Amino acid sequence: MAGVRVEVVLALACEQHVRLVEVEEGACALAAVEASGLLARPGLDPASLRLGRFGREIARDARVSDGDRIEILRPLVIGPMEARRLRARKGARSRR
Repeated sequence: MAGVRVEVVLALACEQHVRLVEVEEGACALAAVEASGLLARPGLDPASLRLGRFGREIARDARVSDGDRIEILRPLVIGPMEARRLRARKGARSRR
């Protein structure tokens, strides 16, 4: 059985980790992440892990294809709506 090559990425605030792994055809995204060894990093909770493929969130059991880029998604520090509100308030204050 031929394997598929997948890139697994963990991007932190000040560093990025990229691993190229080969998994069996039909493997799921979580299996690719496990094969990368990145789950051993401190602070990653496998139970609450969120994954993405080329920037779009996917299920942990989603099948991977050859050439996929699987991203380990970090939790948002601030939601996009709240960030927009803060920018609007800051802009209003600076125009006074």
